[in-house]
Amino acid sequence: MSSPSVSALLERIAAAGKAYEKTQEAGTREDLIDLGQSLVAALEIPSEFIQRSFWSEPAKSAHIRLAVDVQLFQHLRDAGAGGLAPEELASKTGVEVLLLQRVLRHLTSTKVAVFKGGKWHGTPLSDGLAEQKYQHSISFCYDVARPSFNGFPAYFQATGYKQPTFLTDGPFQAAHQTALPFFDWLVATPPHLAHFDSFMSAYRAGKPDWWDFYPVTERLAAGFAPGADGDGDALLVDVGGGRGHDLAGFARVHGAHPGRLVLQDREPVIAAAEKSDRFEAQVHDFFTPQPVRGARAYALHSILHDWGDAEGVRILENLRPALKRGYSRVLLNEIVLFEETPTLAATSMDMMMLAHFAVKERTERDWRAIIEKAGLRVVKIYSLPGGGGESH
Repeated sequence: MSSPSVSALLERIAAAGKAYEKTQEAGTREDLIDLGQSLVAALEIPSEFIQRSFWSEPAKSAHIRLAVDVQLFQHLRDAGAGGLAPEELASKTGVEVLLLQRVLRHLTSTKVAVFKGGKWHGTPLSDGLAEQKYQHSISFCYDVARPSFNGFPAYFQATGYKQPTFLTDGPFQAAHQTALPFFDWLVATPPHLAHFDSFMSAYRAGKPDWWDFYPVTERLAAGFAPGADGDGDALLVDVGGGRGHDLAGFARVHGAHPGRLVLQDREPVIAAAEKSDRFEAQVHDFFTPQPVRGARAYALHSILHDWGDAEGVRILENLRPALKRGYSRVLLNEIVLFEETPTLAATSMDMMMLAHFAVKERTERDWRAIIEKAGLRVVKIYSLPGGGGESH
């Protein structure tokens, strides 16, 4: 199948641009980005592709990581519309002015910063990257994730170009010279755990949350009926919910509904979780039986994709004794890979899984297989508009 012509792509971009400006609906922005990437692919020649992929993009990510250390984006943001002269910015960051100019020229050419009137200025993108959750995310992606990706060729050559089958013997372990599983390594090597938790709270930021497209009132609040013995008094249990970013957001929108909200995760994560009077935090290992019984719903956001099929079945099986038949729901918020039309967001996450967990993202067929093996059944799939394959 041939690629669309440039003129056809431009027509589609124009139509998508009008739709985005008119409605701002979920999915219209993502459509524009995808079409823009298709246009670049249609126009770019191999020499330009190599220069961008192996010179420009690696340098850009390295410069952005450097920017975290010297608070470059914070200084540009704080300067506002007035901007900063090269010497002023060099003084604030501690970077030699000539080196700083070279770094910022590249960031300007890649649309991260702006130079005008003899001064450097931030952009909406760089101002956003100045937030702590994105600063931590940059550190995690560069310091932890990038070495794993860089090691792909040597790792797969050494293993005979076979998929890894053990959680402790994948590209991540080879890159970081450890026998520890990913999460155990994070705990043992601060500040990587804190940076990863920030990354988890940031990577979905700016996009709809699961409660924006899942009918919470109809499917959860309606019919909520706690038992007289105290069982079933929880409306929602967020299993492996990290530091509570999802549950806090859910509480802001649906906090008026009756029922307890419970955050569960490992002890180091719960210790760093945000404090809230809207939900309670509980230490729990999801490889052990679920202690909160008869809840209306148990939510697992991007949990099962971190594990192989056998572990995924075990996690679900540990929920089953706590479920009240015909009443409790298990809400899985995960990426579903489309085999014929894979999206960049979904395949990028699939590579993340390969690099760090020696596992994979799943197709709908894969998901149904492990859910049914755990003795559960799929009731309905809710797709996130423009979500890159993410479903609930």
